[in-house]
Amino acid sequence: MDLQVLRSFQAVAEGTTVTDAAADARITQPALSRALNRLEDEIGAELFQRVGRVLRLTPAGRVFKEYVDTVLDSYDRGRRAVAEVVDPDAGVVSLAFLHTLGTWLVPRLVTNFRRKYPQARFELLQDGEIGLARHLLDATADLIITSSAPEDPLITWRRLLVEPLWLAVPARHRLGRRRRVRLAEVAEERFILLKPGYGLRSITERLCREAGFTPLVGFEGEEVETLRGLVAAGLGVSLVPSSADTAATSDFPIRYLEITDVRGARDIGVAWLSSRALPPVAQRFLDQALESAAEPAP
Repeated sequence: MDLQVLRSFQAVAEGTTVTDAAADARITQPALSRALNRLEDEIGAELFQRVGRVLRLTPAGRVFKEYVDTVLDSYDRGRRAVAEVVDPDAGVVSLAFLHTLGTWLVPRLVTNFRRKYPQARFELLQDGEIGLARHLLDATADLIITSSAPEDPLITWRRLLVEPLWLAVPARHRLGRRRRVRLAEVAEERFILLKPGYGLRSITERLCREAGFTPLVGFEGEEVETLRGLVAAGLGVSLVPSSADTAATSDFPIRYLEITDVRGARDIGVAWLSSRALPPVAQRFLDQALESAAEPAP
């Protein structure tokens, strides 16, 4: 067997037709079919079974694919590591981060890094807290930027900054003329929250518990901008990061109030897999991000 046959096996196992997989490998469909048959002979088991016009993995094929995925991932990472040894300034940083950090922190960090390393490239991924940790564990990201330390002993996390959280209320809300508020004062109000799995959701629920109540869920969204829009429409209140108001406030008739009875803030940090040596360019990005940790949030 060779790597191209394994890549074709992987592609067909993930749903690509043999015809399309052969085209990707730049060989004929009969040639790929023969190669897959030889692979089955070498493994000593039937890897595919035909269901109608589609090939499906057999139980043996599913087991074998797990190892093929590992082999190909290791090979690709090895090629990348060698390329970065040859030219470490032109490597790729695979970075995953919270959606709410994509409008200010990540652009700032990437821009500052590329001033020093202009040939560096980035693979950027966005996800919720649980998904971010999975990106590290699955080796689909070198680094993640998140609002709390992942609860996994394999992951190392370091704080970059502390970002204030504000209580967002509609402009004509009964508290709209205030500048500060105790979170307990809105215990009976409906909260507009991100969906479960997002860090801001869990932080909001924790702060409400500390203030002595469980938030009444009015609406759930997937973006902070959605939360702000629903607050502006008078549909509830929400805890939002201070960076969420970087856009023109005239677009959202909202008042932002400082919280005084609980710690209205969230930690923003960077994390990596403890057991994996980072590629040189990713290590440089991490070092520079940690050096800038003392810079205040906008």
